[in-house]
Amino acid sequence: MKTTAVACALAGLAIGSASAESPTPTERQAPHRARAVPVVTVSGNAFWANGERFIIRGIDYQPGSSGKNDDPIANVNTCKRDITEFKRLGINAVRIYSLDNSANHDECMGLLADAGIYLMADVNSPKYSINRDDPGPSYNAAYLQSVFATVEEFAKYDNTLLFFSGNEVIYTLNTTTSAEYVKATTRDVKNYMRARGLRQIPVGYSAADISANVWQAANYFNCGSDDARSDFWAFNDYSWCNTDFLTSGWNQKVQNFTDYGIPVFLSEYGCNTNGERKFNEIESLMHPNTTGVYSGGLMFEYTMEENNFGIIEVKNGKVEELPEFGNFASALSKWPMPTAATALHSTTHGVACPTSASLWEVNESLLPKMPQEAEKYMDDGAGTGPGLDGDGSQWNVDSGTATTSVASGTPSPTGQGSSSGGGGGNNGGSGNGESAAAGLASHGMLYASFAAAVGTIMGVMFL
Repeated sequence: MKTTAVACALAGLAIGSASAESPTPTERQAPHRARAVPVVTVSGNAFWANGERFIIRGIDYQPGSSGKNDDPIANVNTCKRDITEFKRLGINAVRIYSLDNSANHDECMGLLADAGIYLMADVNSPKYSINRDDPGPSYNAAYLQSVFATVEEFAKYDNTLLFFSGNEVIYTLNTTTSAEYVKATTRDVKNYMRARGLRQIPVGYSAADISANVWQAANYFNCGSDDARSDFWAFNDYSWCNTDFLTSGWNQKVQNFTDYGIPVFLSEYGCNTNGERKFNEIESLMHPNTTGVYSGGLMFEYTMEENNFGIIEVKNGKVEELPEFGNFASALSKWPMPTAATALHSTTHGVACPTSASLWEVNESLLPKMPQEAEKYMDDGAGTGPGLDGDGSQWNVDSGTATTSVASGTPSPTGQGSSSGGGGGNNGGSGNGESAAAGLASHGMLYASFAAAVGTIMGVMFL
């Protein structure tokens, strides 16, 4: 994400021990259904709602920047103010990077649902995330308690679209080993929802578009057993800078993902280095050939912060729309969601795991075992979350860490396994918008014995 307040920079701080003491067991809650909004599920390489294709036409929403501990939907006045603007834009989804798992979100989630808007929720926050530079100690029971509390809080809402298990954690060669811990978190979240009887919301990763390893990462998170394989793949792409489909390199990326097997979308887009943004990339995002591969995207971002990506400013608690607000609204209106798409796949499938290489130092067959101290959450629930102002978890090794690795494919305790995304969804640092032009590499981290063969990549020529 583009922010000067890099969330995972907190990983370098000696954060005090967070309490992982016996949380109060949570009740298994049925979804709140007072406000009718169809649940979104995964089938094939697309999202679906009530049997109709769901394409993401959304915005990244984190007033105060993605590294700030501030939950905009825990404040009713804030969410009411901003939902009015969301309606004017015509969006159907928002991504929030920091959510307060100790707060009540009933009113704001209801207001979002009334507006036809879904939440795409990061399960991590600046104080509770995987430390990309030293991931082992940060994957601990205190961390998972916070993650599970976030899942428990938002799984009850029908308009929770998906969960991100990490954001731009893998960034350089020295940080590729963190992939194992993000994938373990994906596995643990999926198994937690099954163990707790919650709706099986899709879970996946939001990657930086780094050419050196983005394709290895894409394959890694979509290989192996369904217990740990992502239900979708998202990446933050800043390569379209008021240019076109070919100049931006989007043609190659769409081609590369043609037979990827799960939904793909842009978790951030909107390059701001080439003048006022016109958002003409929405034409390509909504083109039937692209929507056969991509499921839309999220424009970065709503509020103006230090990085100058915002389309509104908040002054004295009131919204002031900037010129790009109108540009974005006009682009969404001009290029609506298509009624048909080319080359949709009816069956969800994985790909072959990439092999360990000089630019991808990830074990091909093992995952960290969930800390034994976190197993109680599967039966008793996570309890009340620590919120955004807790002591933090990145150095809380006393809460219990992974003491061994297990063959990928070994579910977390009480996890039974299921097909990807079948039911019903970390702030690592800032991306640099580098365009990925490499072809899909092969690498193996999880369950090499379960890996599916990579399908033949088909060309997509249009625009």
